[in-house]
Amino acid sequence: MAPRHQVSDRAGSGTRERSRPPRLLVLACGALASEILYFIRLNGWDHVSLACLPARLHNTPDRIVPELEARLQADAAQYDRILIGYADCGTGGHLDTLLERWENVERLPGAHCYQFYATRPVFHDLHEAELGTFYLTDFLTRHFDRLVWQSLGLDRHPQLRDMYFGNYRKLVYLSQFDGPELRAKAEEAARMLGLEYHHKQVGLGELATGLETFVSWPAA
Repeated sequence: MAPRHQVSDRAGSGTRERSRPPRLLVLACGALASEILYFIRLNGWDHVSLACLPARLHNTPDRIVPELEARLQADAAQYDRILIGYADCGTGGHLDTLLERWENVERLPGAHCYQFYATRPVFHDLHEAELGTFYLTDFLTRHFDRLVWQSLGLDRHPQLRDMYFGNYRKLVYLSQFDGPELRAKAEEAARMLGLEYHHKQVGLGELATGLETFVSWPAA
């Protein structure tokens, strides 16, 4: 069973009447912005707002919780409920500790975006098949040069590649919206890193179901 501060299946847990739609906020990682906006517009959720923290925080996960806490302190009173658009994302459980102090705030399930995009069973199988796997999403593929190659200094010191990726064997591109341009970029990223390339179309996975559960509960 998911902790109470993670999105879980709560259908049938009760209803309450509202005179207006609830004011909902998704406070998310910037790497998820395009996919979340797509899903909000697809469903016509005019009462759902989106705010994002910079995607670069994933390079310094110790800063994620303080940044989220500051935004919650500034914005929480304006909304009935808030979904944190992060999994644990390297915070070592500190994100869940933060959310225990906030009512009506929850997060996406799982350890990281690769897991909730692929879904937990699929990611488990991928992880068990090859522990030495480097994963890309649409966002990371689109920004691979800046967020991976340049961020790690490989553009200036390519000899560092084997130090960073010597224990990896495969690159798996978990695509949200399948397209030839991003597939080509992901395959090129695998070549640059010296890894075997694999592609798996996963869609939005548990990001979609997490958003649906957040918006639909409690039933109107």
